[in-house]
Amino acid sequence: MPDTAVLDIAYLDAIVERHGRDANNLLQILVEAQERYGYLPPAVVDALAARLAIPRVKIEGVAEFYSFLHLQPHGTYRVLFSDNITDHMLGSGALMKQLCHELWVEPGKLSEDGLVSVNATSCTGMCDQAPAMLVNGLPIANLSAPRVENIAELIRKRVPLADWPAEYFRIENHIRRKDVLLNSAFQPGSALAALLARGGAQTLDEIKLSRLRGRGGAGFSTAAKWEACRAAAGEQHYVVCNADEGEPGTFKDRVLLTSYAEMMIEGMTLCAHIIGARQGFIYLRGEYRYLLDHLQQVLQRCREQNLLGQDILGSAGFDFDITIHLGAGAYICGEESALIESLEGKRGTPRNRPPFPVTHGYLNQPTVVNNVETFAAASLIALNGGAWYADIGTPASSGTKLLSVSGDCESPGIYEYPFGVTVEQVLADCGASHTQAVQISGAAGKCIAPAEFGRRIAFEDIPTAGAFMVFDQRRDMFEVARNFVHFFAHESCGFCTPCRVGTSLLKNMMDKLAHGHGSPYDLTEIEQLDQLLLSMSHCGLGHSACNPVLDTIAKFRPAYDRRLAHREYVPAFNLDRALTQARQMTGRNDAGAHLGEYE
Repeated sequence: MPDTAVLDIAYLDAIVERHGRDANNLLQILVEAQERYGYLPPAVVDALAARLAIPRVKIEGVAEFYSFLHLQPHGTYRVLFSDNITDHMLGSGALMKQLCHELWVEPGKLSEDGLVSVNATSCTGMCDQAPAMLVNGLPIANLSAPRVENIAELIRKRVPLADWPAEYFRIENHIRRKDVLLNSAFQPGSALAALLARGGAQTLDEIKLSRLRGRGGAGFSTAAKWEACRAAAGEQHYVVCNADEGEPGTFKDRVLLTSYAEMMIEGMTLCAHIIGARQGFIYLRGEYRYLLDHLQQVLQRCREQNLLGQDILGSAGFDFDITIHLGAGAYICGEESALIESLEGKRGTPRNRPPFPVTHGYLNQPTVVNNVETFAAASLIALNGGAWYADIGTPASSGTKLLSVSGDCESPGIYEYPFGVTVEQVLADCGASHTQAVQISGAAGKCIAPAEFGRRIAFEDIPTAGAFMVFDQRRDMFEVARNFVHFFAHESCGFCTPCRVGTSLLKNMMDKLAHGHGSPYDLTEIEQLDQLLLSMSHCGLGHSACNPVLDTIAKFRPAYDRRLAHREYVPAFNLDRALTQARQMTGRNDAGAHLGEYE
C-alpha cells in the first residue's frame, strides 16, 4: 500500500506535468495515477492537491463520483460482472456467485488477503456476447462455468493477465447486416479532400441537405448545431466526440471505434474546419479503456498521413488535433453537458440549459458534441453529397441507423438499416422467435409489445440511440423493469433531490413487489412518483427512470398482478424483520420477541 515514504513522486510528477499541471485534467490524472497504484491512497491525494493547488476535498469528491475510481484498495485483481439484463438472462448472477465461492470472497468486498474484489457493474457494451466481465479493465466475454472456474484458478495462482489465455480477451464485432456506412470502402483522407475541394460553407450546405440528425437518440439537426457553434463568439471552438455509450444494450460505438475509427475521426476534423476549431476530444467510456491504445495508434497514423495536425492535407491554416479523455464509469456522462463537466475534470453533473454547449461548452467556449455514429455519417455525406444521403431512409429520418441487437435471438450483433425498418423485420433478421417484448433505446427507451411490432425505427415513430433488446416468452417482464430501475438508482448523479431520492424509492417499491409484499397502493405510488420525477428532475435520467415500469405495467400487467400478495396497503418497512439481528444477538426467538404483522 503506497504511503508518503514509498510514493513514487517522480512518476506522479510526470503524470501531472504531462497534463500541464492543469486542474481541468484532474480526471485523467486520477485515472493514470490509479493505474499505477491500484487505487488512490491518501498520499496520492495529498500530493495531487499540492501540485494542482486545489483542495483535497475536491479530489476526493471527483474520485467518489466515478465508479471506476477508488479511494480504498480493491485488490490486485478487480473483477466486475456486467449487471445488464441480457447478462442476467444468460446466467451472470450464478457465475458471479460461483467465482465468489471459488475465491472465498463476498460480492462488493475485498478478499482478506487483498488479492481480489468481485462486484457488479453496469452494462459493459458486450451484450452480443454475454455474459461478460471486466478484469482490471480488460473485457472477457462468453463466460461459462468452466471458464469462471479457470479464471478463479488463475487468480489464486496470481497469474499476470498478460499470461491468461488469449481467447479469453477476444471480442468479436458480430456485424450481421451492413448498409451504406458499414459497407463503405472508406479511404482515409477522402472525406477531407472532398471538404477542401468543396469548401467549408458548401460542405455545411451538404450536411443541411442531407437532413442528418444526431444518432444519440434525441435527433437534433447536425447542421443546425454546427452552424450555431460556427456563429458563436468565443476565443476558441471545440469538437467533442461522445464515445460514452453507457445505455444498457448499446454496443454499436464499440464496433465503430474498433473497425471504423478513421471515418469518425475524419468527421470530427471536417466539423472542426466548418466551425473553426483547432482542438478536439474523444470522450471514451471507462468500460472501453482497452480500446485506448488502438485509438491512439489510429490518431498517430492520421497525423503521419497529414490528416491531423498542422496544415492538414497541405491546406494552410487548417490545424486540428484530437486528444482522448477516458471516462471512469458514470452513465450520466453520456449527457452532453455532464460529459463536458467531466472533460473539465469535475464530477459529471448535468448543467442548467440554456446556455447550450454550442455557445458555452468546454471551458465555456463554443463546442459541438456529437456521437461516434454521427461523425462517421458526416464523413460519408462529405464524400457522397447531401442529396445522396437524404434519399436513404424516410422523409423525416434520412440515412441509416445502427442497431445493437441482443437478448433472445439466434444472431445478436450489429445490424444497419435505412430508417423506417419495422421492428418485425429486425426480429426476423436476427432470428428471434416467440418474442414477448422488445426494449428499444435501452433502459430509458420504450418497451414494445407484439401488437406494436409493425412500428418503424425512425424519429417520427420510435427514435433510438441504438439498443434493441429482445425478450421471449420465458422472460419475466417485471424482472426486466426491475433491473432497469436498479440501474437508474445506481447511476443517478445525486445532484437533484427528486432523482436521487425518487430513483431509490422506485427501487425499494419494485423490491417490495419482488419480495411478495406489494399491494395496488404501490402501483399508484409508482405512477405518482413518475409525475414527480418527470416534472422535477434536473435531467433526462430522472425523467426516464419510471419509463420501464410504466411501460411494463401497461403492457404486461399480469407480471405485476401476480406479485400483489395483498389487496390493501402494506407498509414497505417491516419492523419485526428489522429486529432480526437484535434477536440473534440476544439469543431470543420466542413469541414475545416478535411483533405482529401490522403492529
